[in-house]
Amino acid sequence: MNEITLLYTSIAILILPLLGFVLLILGGKILPKAHLVETFIMFVTLALSVFVCFGKLAYYVNTDLVTESSWIYLWNVPVVGSIDIVLGIKIDNLTAIMLIVVNLISFLVHLFSIAYMEGDVRYRRYFAYLGLFTFSMLGIVLTHNLLMMYIFWELVGLSSYLLIGHWFEKKSASDAAKKAFLVNRVGDTGFFIGIMILFTHFRTFTLDTIFNQISAGNLPFNSQAALTAAGILLFMGAVGKSAQFPLHVWLPDAMEGPTPVSALIHAATMVAAGVYLTARIFVLLTADAMLTIAIIGMVTSFVAATIALTQNDIKKVLAYSTVSQLGYMIMALGVGAYSYAFFHLVTHAWFKACLFLGSGSVIHSMHHEQDIRNMGGLRKKMPLTYYTFLISTLAISGVPFTSGFLSKDGILAGTLAFANLTGHWLIPIVAFLVAMMTAFYMFRLVILTFHGEPRDHHKYEHAHESPWVMTLPLVILAGLSVFFWYTINPIDPAKGWFLDKWIHTPATVVPQEQRFDFMKTEPAALTHSAEKTVQESIVHSETYTHTMHSVHYTAMTLSLIVAGLGILFAFIMYQWKKVDPDKLAGKLKPLYNFSLNKWYIDELYQYTFIGGTLLFSKFLAWFDNTIVDGIVNGSAFITRWISKISGVFDTYVIDGFVNFVAYLNGFFGIAFRKIQTGRVQTYVVYIVFAIIILMFIFKPF
Repeated sequence: MNEITLLYTSIAILILPLLGFVLLILGGKILPKAHLVETFIMFVTLALSVFVCFGKLAYYVNTDLVTESSWIYLWNVPVVGSIDIVLGIKIDNLTAIMLIVVNLISFLVHLFSIAYMEGDVRYRRYFAYLGLFTFSMLGIVLTHNLLMMYIFWELVGLSSYLLIGHWFEKKSASDAAKKAFLVNRVGDTGFFIGIMILFTHFRTFTLDTIFNQISAGNLPFNSQAALTAAGILLFMGAVGKSAQFPLHVWLPDAMEGPTPVSALIHAATMVAAGVYLTARIFVLLTADAMLTIAIIGMVTSFVAATIALTQNDIKKVLAYSTVSQLGYMIMALGVGAYSYAFFHLVTHAWFKACLFLGSGSVIHSMHHEQDIRNMGGLRKKMPLTYYTFLISTLAISGVPFTSGFLSKDGILAGTLAFANLTGHWLIPIVAFLVAMMTAFYMFRLVILTFHGEPRDHHKYEHAHESPWVMTLPLVILAGLSVFFWYTINPIDPAKGWFLDKWIHTPATVVPQEQRFDFMKTEPAALTHSAEKTVQESIVHSETYTHTMHSVHYTAMTLSLIVAGLGILFAFIMYQWKKVDPDKLAGKLKPLYNFSLNKWYIDELYQYTFIGGTLLFSKFLAWFDNTIVDGIVNGSAFITRWISKISGVFDTYVIDGFVNFVAYLNGFFGIAFRKIQTGRVQTYVVYIVFAIIILMFIFKPF
């Protein structure tokens, strides 16, 4: 298969969703069934993605395909010289697989939305924004440089804002859209600073060029601390997009958007962008940066899981589940389980999208009821939705023969290997605890929604299975949550085609002797050669991989135990009712309220950052109105009085003197006019009198 064909096809994949957006925005009113046009475009894009993925993995599995062109060329820039900014596309194994993930989820969401959003007042605009979002996400996946990634990164933020606030007439939806947009800007600010640190030193945005420079020992500003800072700042973009602690607060509120949007943006694609970014910059992360990332992922997964235990809104439970699973992926990257982090990104995309669309099917059937306490018994009314939802729940809980079991087991093994090599045992302890909580709250959700007797009989009587355009995506996504798509071995994917053939942990390029300080020695000098760095990276990568294999069955056994306990506790409390959850909540009321109110983090932000910002704004307003305007008004008052005094002085002194001189001249003029008779005789008399007077004055002595 021709390399050029794959590259040009990938460009077409990028452009087609944008074309659909333009067609719907500009010509949607004249296009019959415009939403079907957009859905067909996404089907074509998906078909092309399958073509590119097959071509890459079949013919170029160990070769990266790259095309680029100069965008902006600056000559003789002061201090730095000439700068050539390029835009380009790179297709490696991660890109090829992510194209399938993004386009398949997007197509199924389009298909699901045809029935779910039917009759919506902004039906055409909704599909247009779906196309814009898909275009933005594909740009992140395909780019080979940080600048282009940042551009599409911001476009994803814009399109998600538009989709979350689709029902903007509802205050909660408009507030959620603004919250998502503003919180993401915090992370994006750090992302931009990290990009600028690298560009300032390397004079390029191209990732591979930056990696090659670092592997040769050329660090930003010749400082490993600067490289660590750059890595953490780049990761801040992922903290915002992937809803990591402490910027996770926007994701649950974003459930105010339509349910298919939740599946597209907040389960499978947008939030996965942060994980994808971290995987892309993985090779430049130092040991300190990776430990920071692992801790943030650990805290995020734990906090979100504890909150999900007590939520009653079906979409809020799934939202916090998403945050927790994203924390799992970030934690996996932090501990070095690169392959399993990406593996979990893919598997999570399928079963979480299925869960969100399944919740949408339930909400649609229950006339927009979202409180699981008002549901129950729906498996009889909605068997297809129930079984697909159950399969996805088994996958996210890590039950064998599902894809989630394979990827989560690998992450847990990675945390154990990391702890064995570094002594950070808190990370695997929290990871296994979160696995148990995940199984518990997900089966709590299944039992309260589908099992038992209906609690709202009126809505139950009107409930029915969703139409095929809504159930077909559920069946496809549930089918992809089964293990055999990734390996024929249901307990160990390491030798399967997905991990062994397609996904490989990249060699570390950070010039330090030990990425995780495996042997407890000091980091090597910063002048390592590229050859030595790669050689040491391979050695320590093999050490980590060997340790992971040695703890694989231990991790699998523990994961099965904790998952089984979580499922058992859920059945004891909600199915068999051996323990009354309301009485238990009463006994543990402080902890229950702490979880129900989401650790009061929103309130904390309200009273600190938001309240502080508002208070500071009020102070600035007071300062502006009182001090600045006071100075301006005082200056105006003084100027006005000076002007009045000047006016009085000008009127009575300057003008008075001028007028007096004029009056005096006039007076003398009038006086002398009396003697100006024009008669010679009179003038002779005046002369004679004058002579006589002069003679008296100057009489001789």
